[in-house]
Amino acid sequence: MKQLIRYSLLCVGLLSTCMSTAQQLLNVGVAGLSHDHVHLLMHQFKEGKVRIAGIAEADTLLVARYKRSYHLPDSLFYPSLNAMLAKVHPDAVLGYNPVAEHILVVEACAPKGIPVMVEKPLATTVAQATRIAALAEKYHIPVLTNYETTWYSTNQYVYDLVKKDAVGPVRKMIVHDGHEGPIEIGCSKDFTNWLTDPLKNGGGAIVDFGCYGANLMTWLMDGKAPIAVTAVARHIKPSVYPKVDDDATILLEYPDATGIIEASWNWPFSIKDWEVFGKSGYLHALNANQLQQRKRDSTQVLTVPVPAYTDNLTYLAAVLNGTIKPGNDLSSLNNNLIVVKILEAARKSAKEGKRQVISSL
Repeated sequence: MKQLIRYSLLCVGLLSTCMSTAQQLLNVGVAGLSHDHVHLLMHQFKEGKVRIAGIAEADTLLVARYKRSYHLPDSLFYPSLNAMLAKVHPDAVLGYNPVAEHILVVEACAPKGIPVMVEKPLATTVAQATRIAALAEKYHIPVLTNYETTWYSTNQYVYDLVKKDAVGPVRKMIVHDGHEGPIEIGCSKDFTNWLTDPLKNGGGAIVDFGCYGANLMTWLMDGKAPIAVTAVARHIKPSVYPKVDDDATILLEYPDATGIIEASWNWPFSIKDWEVFGKSGYLHALNANQLQQRKRDSTQVLTVPVPAYTDNLTYLAAVLNGTIKPGNDLSSLNNNLIVVKILEAARKSAKEGKRQVISSL
């Protein structure tokens, strides 16, 4: 009998643990399916890492494709975000639509008190970003931006080492982000249709990849905007990308440091790295997992610890349950308002051929 009681208690404990784990799963709404990053969410859904309350997508052909690919029921789909939110109240809405339409997601969600996370960047213009920030403040919701490089353990460790004075005061930062081009690597037509549209995406490579460096540098500079921005944009493949730039170099001026962002759709392969030069040393995050540190003539490969949050969903859940406050971190609204200012200044600089002072924007 005692063994039976112990076994019963064990089963109850396991059931409670399973129920607790299930209750911790985020129940999210999805705004749009045209951004190819949504495939990552769909895989998380199939693996039981997240629940989907509803999907808002007007393109019936796109909806049919996702239904077939991921065996999704008809009941999940709605023709618009407003139609979805009239029926369900998710923990948060994730935006996988054109950047210029992020503002529409926030306008629909904020009055209902629903948090929002969009794919990078936050917005195409400073005016849109400012409107988003006003709505977030008025309705007391977090509005977050998701970058692939946020979850690179190397980037997190670079930040920690710099803040621990491992290389001395930062003097220069260089971020390389790019690949062969979205069409060349096989991005879907639904994605490239707006990614290569100057209004829907805000630009080409200067926005698509320039935002990564702006995000990382703003973080490392403790949420401070640069003094000025200078940029050169190139149109190397006009036959492939007739409407937007496909290569850009952006220079950020800080009081005691310089940032260089190299963004391209013209590289022989994908590169996402980050170099930080301090007064006494140098750090180079080669990719998500490899990190080198150099001091004078000694170079070592560092063992990189696993960060507290390894994907957007675990981070979002921590924000929603109050475990962490975004502050000025990589996903924060504060950081990404500055990112949009940098990108707008970069586009203006490239167009006019002039250095742009941030305070004048």
